[in-house]
Formats: sequence, structure tokens, C-alpha cells
Amino acid sequence: MKVLLARILATFLLFHAYAQVSGQMDVGAGLTKDLDVRVRERITPEKIIWLSDTTNSQVVNAKALLKKGSGQADLEGRNLCNLVGGPSMNPSIVLDFGRELHGGIEIVSGIFEGKHPVNVRITLGESVSEAMSQIATSTATNDHALREFTVGVPWLGKVHIGNSGFRFAKIEMLDQDRTLKLKEINAISIYRPIPYVGSFRSSDSLLNEIWNVGAYTVHLNMQDYLWDGIKRDRLVWVGDMHPEVMTILSVFGNNEVVPKSLDLIQKITHLPDWMNGISSYSMWWIMIQLEWYWNTGDLSYLQGHQEYLFDLLGVLKSKIDDKGNEQLDGNRFLDWPTSPNKEAIDAGLQAMMVMTFSAGAEIASILGEDEKRSEYLQVIELLQKHVPDPNDNKSAAALLAISGLKSAKEINDAFLSVNPIDGISTFYGYYVLQARALAGDYQGAMEVIKKYWGGMLALGATTFWEDFDLRWMKNAGRIDQITPQGKIDVHATYGDYCYVGLRHSLCHGWASGPTAWLSEHVLGIEILEPGCTKVRVNPHLGELEWVEGSYPTPFGPITVRHSKTASGGIRSEIETPKEIEVVDI
Repeated sequence: MKVLLARILATFLLFHAYAQVSGQMDVGAGLTKDLDVRVRERITPEKIIWLSDTTNSQVVNAKALLKKGSGQADLEGRNLCNLVGGPSMNPSIVLDFGRELHGGIEIVSGIFEGKHPVNVRITLGESVSEAMSQIATSTATNDHALREFTVGVPWLGKVHIGNSGFRFAKIEMLDQDRTLKLKEINAISIYRPIPYVGSFRSSDSLLNEIWNVGAYTVHLNMQDYLWDGIKRDRLVWVGDMHPEVMTILSVFGNNEVVPKSLDLIQKITHLPDWMNGISSYSMWWIMIQLEWYWNTGDLSYLQGHQEYLFDLLGVLKSKIDDKGNEQLDGNRFLDWPTSPNKEAIDAGLQAMMVMTFSAGAEIASILGEDEKRSEYLQVIELLQKHVPDPNDNKSAAALLAISGLKSAKEINDAFLSVNPIDGISTFYGYYVLQARALAGDYQGAMEVIKKYWGGMLALGATTFWEDFDLRWMKNAGRIDQITPQGKIDVHATYGDYCYVGLRHSLCHGWASGPTAWLSEHVLGIEILEPGCTKVRVNPHLGELEWVEGSYPTPFGPITVRHSKTASGGIRSEIETPKEIEVVDI
């Protein structure tokens, strides 16, 4: 009997383990239980940014909070931090957890006088400024995710609260007649435990850091679904997904968060409605479908969306007049900085229609729908009759080059290489980089990456932002410090449209484009057949002396190292899984 029970228990544990991996578990009568594939990691604060007093009377032994703890309350009561309240006194501390993360705060308490909870205010911030700002008196908000809340801390126990994006936290005791004994204040980081299969290293340390920060920015946004931001707009915005998906394919490879998110937005968008209410976002959905197929080789997934794909292309076709002009309704949107420029939006959407029907023609060919392919090629011919002017806008100009409506070299010479940082956005900057690559201007693109995305790092960023303007750097304080007198508080001062001031997201996945771009163009990984069964390795080092890295495929990573020779050529070392064919440049 004991042996039988042991076998039953072992079988149950094996089944339970499998259910955790697969994300579901049968619980009877056809019901399923969703399981969270994410993990929760306890993060010890690295630094104390600010204390409400320096006399060691209100906040006593604050450095005890920098010691790694167990997360468990105990009876020993050794080396505690005490917050001592008093008349008109709110003992407070601001902690730095070292990097942007997604999750909440855990407070572990000791034995204090009076067993009823002590009330504290917790304020989370992506910058020091945000952590030290309250909603009532600043541009900070609790939109989408709470970043400011009041909670009771129990006697000899712990409390875990919060689900947002932050790096800094302010803890302020509100009970002025109490003493709160603190054993630990930790961050609880919530993320998907997935390996970084892709990699990038070169002779330029700044480019290396930018690649890593872009990868980390997207990783944080791979939560229940693929979000655009972990503090604000924790939503599936399909346009934002496109550069994120390109980064995921360059770093993590096939991950279920992408099809899960694509399926969600399809399910809730009934044609002829636009995804997220934005016509261009429905177009990005089609292009993501094609990119996903090329990298994963998952034909069944593409086939499962065939009807919706072709119906959506039918809706898009109905928005073209007989002169080839797109007549898209809904929210006509490219990126936020382009919003006031109607002519640029017209040009960008015209280019996107060509890009979308090109993707549609390729999808139709893959699915064996030859009539559909011919139909979409005819639509492209019609669209090519109208080539709008981008009205001096880099985002729209880049799309004209990518779509083939304009020569990439012409676009680069006339728009992209002229004052190359002006008019760049964190979202459409990726397409500007792609257009410059099409023009053969790889070194120019790398200079933009280092100056623009590197500018955020110079201000203390550990993830890339919703928006950025290089002019913000003038006389600016860092986001990981209290802004010195005479310096500008970047987070509180700048921002526009829906992201004014502290509402501005400092971890936005759409800003990760350089990571995907560096893997594609500097490492030189070009997918030639679905599922990466055939690739070309065509590196462009510019002024780099060497570069090495890896790229995920369904069969395992491709690893490369390229170095310049004395004669000015490039020597390449390439290792691939046996299932992958590498063709000559």
C-alpha cells in the first residue's frame, strides 16, 4: 500500500510539474487553471538616496536595510532600522534598487510597541524625482498601475504590495506616535525566467551597453502579455509590438508571449474595426505575423490566422481610391512626435500600405493563395502611383524608403543624414536606422544609436524611455540622483502628449530598436528561409574593430565573430546548428 501511495503521489507531482510548464492544469469538469509562468525575485536595495533627517533620531540605523535578508521575520531583533515618529515628524527613506524592475515592495518588520499595524506611505518611481513626488502636488499618476499607496505594516510579519515599474521607492511612516522596527525593505521583481540566447559584444562598449539595455527593456515588458510599458500603458499596443518582437527574436527567440498577445488583440478587434482604434496598428499586426513566421517557421500558426489576415487586407484595400491614395479612417497615427504633421502622417500611412500589401502578397504565396497574391501585387501597383512628400519628417521619410516608394539613398541624403539626431523618436527611430541601412549608411546609423540612445544612459537610465529629445540633456540632472540646484529635473520637466512630466514611462519596449538593428546589420544575421533553415551572414562593422555574438533560431543559436584584417577586410568565424545552411554573401 505504501508503495502504491508513493507512486500515486509521484504521478501527481509529475503531472503538476508538467502543468506548470504548459501553463494550464485540468481541475475537473473541463475547467482549466491558468498558471503564472513568471518568477518573483527578492532584490535588496543598493543605495540610500535620501533620509528625512541626518541626526540618526528619526531614521535610525538605515544602513541595515542594505544588508541582504531572508525575507522572513524572526524573534532575534538584531540590526534593525527604526523609524521613530514624533510631533510633525514623518520619518522617511528613499531607496535605490539599482535598476528598473517590474513588481512591488516587501516590508519585513520586527517586534515593535503596540501590536496594531503601523501606517506607511509607499511611493514608487522610475526616477528619484518621481519617487519623491506625490500625486496631489505633481504630474505623477496612478494610471494603469499604482505607484503611490498607504498600507499598514504588521507587527512581526511582512507585507508585499505593488505591481508597477520602478527603480526607486520612498517609505514614509505616517503614524507620528509610533516606532516602526524594520528588518528588511526589498523589491520583488516579477519577470519571465528566460535565457538571453542572443548576444552582442564589440570593440565599442557603449554599443554593447545599448544592446543589453534594449534587450532588458523588452524583457521587463514580457509580462502576462507583451506590454509597451511596465508603469503606464501596460497594454497590448500592436504598433509598439513590432520593434519589441524584432528584439525578442534577436534575444530570446520564440516565446509564447508574442502569439498570445497577437491572438488577444485579434480576438477583441472585430472587423472592420482597427486594432487599438489605429489603422497603422492593424497593419503592423500583419507585418508581425510575417516576421514571426520567417523566424519561427510555424506554418500552422500562420494558417490559423489566414481568414482574419485576408479579411483585414480586404478592409485595407477598401480604403484606397482609384488614384492610389490611401483613405484610412480611425486614428491616423505613426508616432507621437509626428502627430502635428498631417502631411508626414499621410506619407507614412501611404508607405505603410505598400509595406502591408507586400507582406500580404508574401503571406498569400506561403499559404498557396496565388489569386490573393496577384490581387495584392496589383494593389501595390495602384499605391505606387501616389508618393506623398514626408514634409521634412524623418519617421515618414524612413517609411517611404523601406516601402520602396522612394530611393533609400535619396531619402538618406535629403532627410536622415541631415542633422541626424533632430526629429528622431524612440519608437520610429528603429525605422530610421533601417532606412539608413538600406542606403548603406551603417556607420551613420551607429552614430545615431550612440548619441541618441546613449543620451538616455548618460542621464542614468537602465531602460529606454517612451520618448527622448537630445536637447533635454542641456543642464540636466541625472534621474538616479536628487536634482541639484540649478539643474533641470528631466523627468518632471519634459514629456508631451499623453506622457507629460512624471507620467512619462521610462521603460518602453518600443524604444528597443537598436538591439534588433545591431543583431541584423552589425552581426549581419539575415534570415533567407522560414524557420532560419537558410541564413546569410553579412556583417557591417563601420569603425568597429571586431564584433561577436549570437542569434536565436529554432535549432539553437548561430554564433559569429567578425574582426577586421590588416588589409581592411573582415575575417568571420561562424558556427551554426547542423540544420541551418549558411550561404555566401
